[in-house]
Amino acid sequence: MAGTSTYQPKSGFAKWFEARLPIVGLVHSSFVVYPTPRNLNYWWTFGAILSVMLGVQIITGVVLAMHYTPHATLAMGSVEHIMRDVNYGWLLRYLHANGASMFFVAVYVHILRGMYYGSYKEPREVLWILGVIIFLLMMATAFMGYVLPWGQMSFWGATVITNLFSAIPLVGESITTWLWGGFAIDNPTLNRFFSLHYLLPFMIAGVVILHIWALHVSGQNNPTGIDIKSKDDTVPFTPHATIKDSFGIICFFIFFAWFVFFLPNYLGHPDNYIPADPLKTPAHIVPEWYFLPFYAILRAIPSKLGGVIAMFSSIAILIFIPWLDTSRVRSATYRPLYRQFFWIFVATGIGLGYLGSQPPEGIYVIAGRILTFYYFAHFLLVMPLIGILERPKSVPSSITEAVLAKTRSGHGAAESKA
Repeated sequence: MAGTSTYQPKSGFAKWFEARLPIVGLVHSSFVVYPTPRNLNYWWTFGAILSVMLGVQIITGVVLAMHYTPHATLAMGSVEHIMRDVNYGWLLRYLHANGASMFFVAVYVHILRGMYYGSYKEPREVLWILGVIIFLLMMATAFMGYVLPWGQMSFWGATVITNLFSAIPLVGESITTWLWGGFAIDNPTLNRFFSLHYLLPFMIAGVVILHIWALHVSGQNNPTGIDIKSKDDTVPFTPHATIKDSFGIICFFIFFAWFVFFLPNYLGHPDNYIPADPLKTPAHIVPEWYFLPFYAILRAIPSKLGGVIAMFSSIAILIFIPWLDTSRVRSATYRPLYRQFFWIFVATGIGLGYLGSQPPEGIYVIAGRILTFYYFAHFLLVMPLIGILERPKSVPSSITEAVLAKTRSGHGAAESKA
């Protein structure tokens, strides 16, 4: 639902250029006069935050690649060279390393916001699926980037994860050998991962463009989950959304800067400052924090193949949410029963993250299996059944009605206090 561009070139060159490549008019219609629901809250700023974070990761990554050496015996030394000898190399590396974590903080909030407000429902199914594809590409990129310092956790994390592919019948061994570039993790593996880590962010950028395109075709969702019905329901993207997005980005960057300057290694693992040693296994191999929920699901299944299937299914199932949710009401604002189960799901994800960081033994394994069962039950049982059994609250007839009702209730509360 793109806005009608009112852009009028003024100079002769601008008119000539616009007639041949109307990119300024496209930007004007998409980011200036684009009609935005007037009731968007700050949870909608995370799309802009993610776009900015992608830019930060690409820029810092390109500069770091100029100084990094993808060789098993030189990789860690080149990282130390960046930290000690390159002008502001320490800042570039901390921005890139912590930026990956911030990227995942923002994407998890973005996904949960979409699930809470039903942003995956018709006609936004393709928009949602493109978002899941971006998430998968992010995970692949982050995993390969974590391997590049070639520390103990990098090496053994790569060993554990790439070995999972060997569980695939018939083709598993061939895939593993191709990923390794031989019959063990060594220099060819590091070269492959460096090449793919450099390439994938540009693929993410391409899918992000498709994601934004799909968003502008179907239109933005909003906290009420009601479609735009008149011009009164909307405001121009600029200045209303741009100011709100800018404020959200500034607040997020303050949070980001706190880690970069005060806790730069807090989200990493100390073992990754030890050079990779194929003959010395760490006491407890763990991935980065943003992979921990899926790592817990992997370990919850006794079978190696079953664990691999469960781990990949836990991500792939997100694609089918538009069809698993049977409710006609989009927003959880008007779905009191679903809202309770949503927060149980959030608690389940946090619990799986904690269990993924613990040793796979005793009560941790049992708890992991219970939470893994609920994770899948939320999508396969809870969402379909609640959509049928739940009695939603009355939904306003328009976005404007919802905004005015909220305004009236706010004034009424203020008058009663007075």
